[in-house]
Amino acid sequence: MKITAEEVAHVAALARLRLSDQMSAKLTEQLNDILTAMDKLAQLDTSGVPSTNHALELTGAMRPDQARPGLDHQRALANAPDSDGQSFIVPKVI
Repeated sequence: MKITAEEVAHVAALARLRLSDQMSAKLTEQLNDILTAMDKLAQLDTSGVPSTNHALELTGAMRPDQARPGLDHQRALANAPDSDGQSFIVPKVI
């Protein structure tokens, strides 16, 4: 599969990019090089290779969720600059 200069110009227009003719030609060549490399990779037999979702095997990166008791009203409002005993009082934003 080859990318044409017209396709690069179309994508550039969608992205609101102004490309010179020289830059458009360079991008066309680079994208075609990438697609050629992808074609080579597609030819490899990967039937015996297990699928992965990360390059490194990470385990236990996240602790399991555990329910814990929250703060009661008095402790939550203890350091509030201003409260009415039930809620924080903050200045209007609008």
